Amino acid sequence: TRQQAYAWCREFLAGSWKLIGPDEFAIEPVSGGLSNLLYKCALPEHILSVGDEPRQVLLRIYGVILQGVGCWCGGFVGSSPGVPQGVDSLVLESVMFAILAERALGPRLYGVFPQGRLEQYIPSRRLDTEDLRDPNISGEIAVKMSRFHGMVMPFNKEPKWLFGTMERYLKQISELSFTDEANLEKFNLLKGYNLEEEMRSLRDLLESTPSPVVFCHNDVQEGNILLLAGHEASPSDKLMLIDFEYSSYNYRGFDIGNHFCEWVYNYTHNSWPFFKASPENYPSRQQQLHFIRHYLSEDSGRRGDTTHEEQARIEEEMLTEINRFALASHFFWGLWSILQAKISTIQFGYLDYAQSRFQAYFQHK
Repeated sequence: TRQQAYAWCREFLAGSWKLIGPDEFAIEPVSGGLSNLLYKCALPEHILSVGDEPRQVLLRIYGVILQGVGCWCGGFVGSSPGVPQGVDSLVLESVMFAILAERALGPRLYGVFPQGRLEQYIPSRRLDTEDLRDPNISGEIAVKMSRFHGMVMPFNKEPKWLFGTMERYLKQISELSFTDEANLEKFNLLKGYNLEEEMRSLRDLLESTPSPVVFCHNDVQEGNILLLAGHEASPSDKLMLIDFEYSSYNYRGFDIGNHFCEWVYNYTHNSWPFFKASPENYPSRQQQLHFIRHYLSEDSGRRGDTTHEEQARIEEEMLTEINRFALASHFFWGLWSILQAKISTIQFGYLDYAQSRFQAYFQHK
């Protein structure tokens, strides 16, 4: 990785990056990715900048699942003949990343290559699960999500991503096999949930649940929200959403319901299975309303004025919409995690996590 990272930085960043030898090149892993490997690359302090090239960047190396089943921005409709689906999706994701960077909604993009990309390194920390419950932070996440949903993007507007991806995951899962005893036992337990039948009933429920189709992030969990440090932050703009590889046109209810599910999961647990589920942390009715009201306050410019009665009705409808779509979040990431258990090199209890998500699905249902 070091040698390859050094070559990418020299070729894409140029300037003073071309003046340093491999031994002067600084690279260190950054924690926080469940789908990708992340590294911070930096110039040594004694090397002066030649132009406006960045002195440090974030190197993202895509995980296997993204190279095969990533972003649905184009719905994979009319994929180029002879081009693997994953390549198409990564091209689309890079386009999206660049657009968000230009609109100052995401980090700047410095380089794109088939295995990953070079991004702006932003002095910040990722949020912790506990931060999501902070009313000020929750309110700002709602505003940021509402702004994201208000964007018009040059991608397929049909909301095929959710069930299209889950169908593909299910098909791939049907072809999986595990050889080691522990994983095999967990996998068989998951297969016992009759997932195909369950997905049909979930689809029926959601088809009868009104939810606007908007441009969704689809993975607003604490690890994908930066709390900006120093001059990067202002009192009302302390947060930045990152990691858009699952973004697509999708149902609003999924994005918010998925975020509420993330209040439950802590991925910084430092012993097996490397996550901790606390179902009691799922947001209360009041916490959900706090989020919804901030979301709608940002959305009011698009909707116009509403009476008190209309506002109350909209809030109640959104509560129903969001909590139904939260079921889809459990189902989606449950399937995702079964696949990851087979292909990911990241140390994480993926089958345990899948079990946790499906248990939550059936309880929530």
